[in-house]
Amino acid sequence: MAYTDFTLETAEADLAVTARPGVLFPGLRPVPVPVWLQELLGRGMRLALVSEKARSEFIVAPILLAVRELCGERVAILSGERLDVDPARRLLGECNFILALSDPLPRLRAPLLAVVEAKKNDIDAGLGQCVAQMVAAQLYNERSGQAMPAVSGCVTTGEDWQFLRLAGTAVTIDQGRFYIDNVGGILAALQAALQQAGVGPNQPPEPTGPA
Repeated sequence: MAYTDFTLETAEADLAVTARPGVLFPGLRPVPVPVWLQELLGRGMRLALVSEKARSEFIVAPILLAVRELCGERVAILSGERLDVDPARRLLGECNFILALSDPLPRLRAPLLAVVEAKKNDIDAGLGQCVAQMVAAQLYNERSGQAMPAVSGCVTTGEDWQFLRLAGTAVTIDQGRFYIDNVGGILAALQAALQQAGVGPNQPPEPTGPA
């Protein structure tokens, strides 16, 4: 069994975490979408409908590159990186994408955000895998002496984006989802998730309403 075998229910039961809905980004404002990203998504959206791999290459990866740019290139984007942390707890396997504090040389440093690509366009089916990868990232950070205040996760079809956050043993699943017709909102949510993990500007995005 590896990350892909976890459901949300088995992740809660086997990894001693509790998942609850909540609001992760109250009053979040979309950020301006870089022109290069608009153009790339405009060219790639039709191609992205062909397969999951195409969605990864033409939608997910460009959006992650844009948020890296927004964060002053302080994070690395790792694709297909293995995160073998605790085989006894079945915390092993490849991750679709990891955003971390540095390139994985000489070794992975401080994974902050795990991005899971939903299979068969089923966001809910990917939540358990994402929770397991967040638990693994949290454990990896603690063992490396790089404990973070939170580890974030995201399950995406490319068109739909569902965000999660792990703090201690509490998993918060954002009550809302972001969609590809609001790329600025997706970028803002990714940026805010990294800020919650301690990366980015000192101040969180200014709210537009009550928190």
